[in-house]
Amino acid sequence: MHAPDSTVADAATAAVAKSDAAAPNSWIDELGPGLIAGAADDDPSGIATYSQAGAQFGFGMLWTLVLTYPLMVAIQNVSARIGRVTGHGLATNIRRHYPAALLFPLVGLLLLANTINIAADVAAMGDAMTLVAGGKAHWYAVLFGLVSVLLQVFVPYSRYVKVLKWLTLALLAYVATAFVVDIPWRRVLSEGMVLPTLPWKKEYITTIVAVFGTTISPYLFFWQASQEVEDLRADDSAFPLKKAPRQARAGYARIDRDTYIGMGFSNMVAFFIMLTTAVTLHLTGVR
Repeated sequence: MHAPDSTVADAATAAVAKSDAAAPNSWIDELGPGLIAGAADDDPSGIATYSQAGAQFGFGMLWTLVLTYPLMVAIQNVSARIGRVTGHGLATNIRRHYPAALLFPLVGLLLLANTINIAADVAAMGDAMTLVAGGKAHWYAVLFGLVSVLLQVFVPYSRYVKVLKWLTLALLAYVATAFVVDIPWRRVLSEGMVLPTLPWKKEYITTIVAVFGTTISPYLFFWQASQEVEDLRADDSAFPLKKAPRQARAGYARIDRDTYIGMGFSNMVAFFIMLTTAVTLHLTGVR
């Protein structure tokens, strides 16, 4: 009855010994699910939300992106560990441990939220392409949607994930923009970080909910757990931790680094989007 588990354990032991003897990977090589999930958080709909917050309330909403960081790290780390320990994504784990009456509503809500989010993202990409090249935005949206589907279906995960990792660098353009405009850093610290004004009006509360909602998104929980599973399948020397506990220390350490850096990258980009729009729009009266 226990022969398969012992075989896996033996294979895992050999893999750990082999990896210990090999040269250690650089910290850049270890970045993956956490970094990509964090970058995906700054999607077109998220960028629109952060821009709206900066334009409406100036520096007064920057504190939210400091508060969301530990919350993001905590939930994404838990999600990643579930995938790494079990070798299955969140939906499969829910199906295995809870009744279908709970699984189907949760997956249904996730499907609805993802559909709306993807539609908003693709539509925003179409609008952006129209600004650059002219033409009709909905045709660009259809094209982007088809290309995205075809890439996921026909490009192997091991190749696709490397491209996604390096594409995250494009988001640094939002950081660079902040250094070509005049930013009153003292006001940023005082009004946005240390002593922010909190006008408890309907619009302000609604924007806070929007910022938290777009920053801590349910699809990211499922995504990072699933990416951990995909990485397991792509690596012949890696096994689910419940079958290979000797890999736990290194596995958890990598997940921690990946998640801390990935969520930090995500919040940094969001911070500079909000900061830049606060300076270029809010302070000039465009709100």
